[in-house]
Amino acid sequence: MESEKTGASKKRVTTKVGMPPGSLIYIGETGPAPTTVSLLDYTETDVLEKTGVTLEECLPLKDSPSVTWLNFSGMADVDLVRQLGEAFGLHPLVMEDILHMGQRPKLEMYDKYVYLVVKMIYRGENDKEVTYEQLSLVLGQNYVLSFQEREGDVFSGLRERVRNNKGRIRKLGADYLVYSMLDLVVDNYFPALEKVGDLVEDIEERLSDNPEPDILGDIYRLKREVLFLRKSIWPIREVVAALMRQDTELVSLGTNTYLRDVYDHTIQVMDVVETYTDMLAELLDVYMSTVSNRMNEIMKTLTIIATIFIPLTFIVGVFGMNFRFMPELTNELAYPAVLISMTGISLLMLYYFRRKGWM
Repeated sequence: MESEKTGASKKRVTTKVGMPPGSLIYIGETGPAPTTVSLLDYTETDVLEKTGVTLEECLPLKDSPSVTWLNFSGMADVDLVRQLGEAFGLHPLVMEDILHMGQRPKLEMYDKYVYLVVKMIYRGENDKEVTYEQLSLVLGQNYVLSFQEREGDVFSGLRERVRNNKGRIRKLGADYLVYSMLDLVVDNYFPALEKVGDLVEDIEERLSDNPEPDILGDIYRLKREVLFLRKSIWPIREVVAALMRQDTELVSLGTNTYLRDVYDHTIQVMDVVETYTDMLAELLDVYMSTVSNRMNEIMKTLTIIATIFIPLTFIVGVFGMNFRFMPELTNELAYPAVLISMTGISLLMLYYFRRKGWM
């Protein structure tokens, strides 16, 4: 399944080769989801929320004193993204990056807006699968534009706070809204890491009981997941740090204080990621050592068996020779004597191996 997605993504990238910069083509691992636009416009006293809004409904709110949050889910309607970008004065390269789902988390400063890209992680419907999604944010003077690959995100609690006027959200500006979104994106890395921690503990138990060959595949799968988490959260830390350093009127000093808290959370996530990286490396070493020890035990057992049979094979070989004059062959006690001797030699060798600690 992953190879099919990667192949589809490469195919879309290939179709864009040679096209001029700013060409608007959706590039993602899967086909673009249908585009829906939701609106959340609020002041300290009022709030307006609508789903399925049109471009004509969005434009009057661009320069309004209220805070406007336009959320785009799905990138199927490329023309709508272009029209909205032109209406809000977005650079063609920004619109191109919005449609390209393989962006690295980053921050770009422009005269009238700030463009951010982060990786959003949240649980699927069965609460087992972790969903990775690119989130593009455009912060303007009184508006925030967010672009998601598909329906579903981590902002349900944030929307509830806006509706019910909880906390500071409706008292502060668009920069605080962006902070709140970044805070939720980073905080949702912790549940994903908790799931990784549970799987690591499960692998540890399986290794201590009876390491099976499929454990190796589980370890490598977790290593890839942790590596992806590391690649996602490390640039977010740089994005938040750069946003705090930038001297721009779009981010107030008060919001900078909250951004420092998000930065601290990214450090915590990185520490957990590094811990799990080290633990998985140790588990891999333990698995390899266990397999090697098991192989050594098997080889030792086989060697002991082979060693015991060496003198027995010699005796059988001697008495199995077809010489005519062998006095033992005519002796009635020769056969039981040979069997007793072979049994005695085997027992004596087993006793010697045990005294030496070889078995």
